[in-house]
Amino acid sequence: MESRFDLIVFDWDGTLLDSAAAIVQSIQAACLDLGVEPPDDDRARQVIGLGLHDALGRAVPELNPGDYLRLAARYRFHYLSQDRELKLFPGAARLVRELHGQGYRLGVATGKTRFGLDRAMAHAGLESCFHVTRCADECAPKPDPSMLLYIMDETGASPSRTLMVGDTTHDLRMARSASVAALAVTFGAHRREDLVMEQPLGIAESIAELARWLERNG
Repeated sequence: MESRFDLIVFDWDGTLLDSAAAIVQSIQAACLDLGVEPPDDDRARQVIGLGLHDALGRAVPELNPGDYLRLAARYRFHYLSQDRELKLFPGAARLVRELHGQGYRLGVATGKTRFGLDRAMAHAGLESCFHVTRCADECAPKPDPSMLLYIMDETGASPSRTLMVGDTTHDLRMARSASVAALAVTFGAHRREDLVMEQPLGIAESIAELARWLERNG
């Protein structure tokens, strides 16, 4: 059977890497460092996937704008102190390697910085599997379509032959803005009911289910 998609673009945090809890904890710890009331877990999870400046602005809107750089620095301190302990979701590395071996063009569109993504991908040992990656400090962050547009341009893939896989509404809205099909996963940052409201092409409850969906529909 002919493949439906040529290019599959993954989000990183909460989609391939089990990092949502660490991000939430790092946001909250950074707020405490500055003596600011931290957001609750749900509010902090809702900003995962955005660029760091946008994420912190939404998570702590009452903060003096002049303090966001300090808050970002403390967030990075707390996150980087534990990121080497974070693991890919079980089966994620194998799935990525299998898709690469099957000839799919693979990309990553993430709210991470270039430094953060390169560090994470090297730790996971997946650098050679992805043809193009794009980060929030290189263009407009999600849900702006710029990351996907850049990745499609670099790979020569058309929107109709591209699939975005992500765990947040930011991923799904980015895909819609780029006229790209989207597949949601429910094991990351955002609640299933919020993802359903964005009407993705499909929903996967686990990496195993994601692999089966791609085998049937990819």
